[in-house]
Parts: sequence; C-alpha cells; structure tokens
Amino acid sequence: MNTLIIYVSIHHRNTEKVAKVMAKTLEAELTKPWGITPKELLNYDLIGFGSGIYWWRHHWTLFKLVNSLPRVKGKKAFIFSTAGMNIRWYNHRQLRRALEEKDFEIVGEFSCRGWDTNGWLAKIGGINKGHPDEKDLERARRFANGLKRNLYPSCPEELEYTIKEWIG
Repeated sequence: MNTLIIYVSIHHRNTEKVAKVMAKTLEAELTKPWGITPKELLNYDLIGFGSGIYWWRHHWTLFKLVNSLPRVKGKKAFIFSTAGMNIRWYNHRQLRRALEEKDFEIVGEFSCRGWDTNGWLAKIGGINKGHPDEKDLERARRFANGLKRNLYPSCPEELEYTIKEWIG
C-alpha cells in the first residue's frame, strides 16, 4: 500500500505527533502541502490530509493543494486533525467537502484534542495542555491500524497455504 500523509503542524506540533504515529503504523511517507506537486500526489493509493484546526477549519495550505488537484475518481483519503475544540464532524466538514468534490473516497476520519493557545486562549495559558497525550496517540495508532486492516486485509491463512502448496 503506497501511502502518503500530508500535514501542517504549526504552533505546538500537536498534529505532527499524530501524523508521525500514523505514518509509522501505515508505513507512509510524510510531507507538507508545499512539499508535493499534484502530479506526484497521484502516485499514492491512500492519502491522509491533516492539520490543526484554525477557526473551525483545516489549515489553508491543505485547501490550496486540494483545489489544485484534478478529479481523482476513487482515490482513497482520510482526514485527521488536532483541535482545542474537538468537534470532528464540524471541524472536518469543509475539507471533507473539498475532497469529495475532487472525487476522493473518504475512508476514515480521526481527531483528538490538542494544546491550543490561539487568540485569547493565550491569556489563560491555553486549553488542553499536554495533548495529544499517550492515550490520544494510541487512539491514532488504532485508527491507522483499522485503516490498514479494512483497506488491505491480509491473505487468509488457508489461501496462503494453498498458494505456497501450488508454488512449491
């Protein structure tokens, strides 16, 4: 499975922590939106798009990349985020819509709390300090394992035995 994870993580590296855990689990390459061309992106079977949430949406550079893509009928994608106010269905809606307009098949979504000191929150030391924590990262690992299991199930043992028997 040829997998790429595209992410933006600016203030506290919250999303980067999640992206690295997912990349290790999925054996994926990591890049930023400005580190890949639309043509290069088409070489991947599964693409993750993630960032922190800025005023109820993903980082603008993800949208710039997605908007530059041609239609990609049937290409699989997943969405992830970290946020001070972790409301996944709401925070992901605009990126989900943009990806669906390019004909991506959304195969999963993940979000967790992230330390947020944006705007007025800085005056009180932010919210969710310490997040993503080990529990959040374990959830990210389980999410990635679930993607791998659901999208690329391993060969059943009886079929594997039959193939080995047939080959040699």
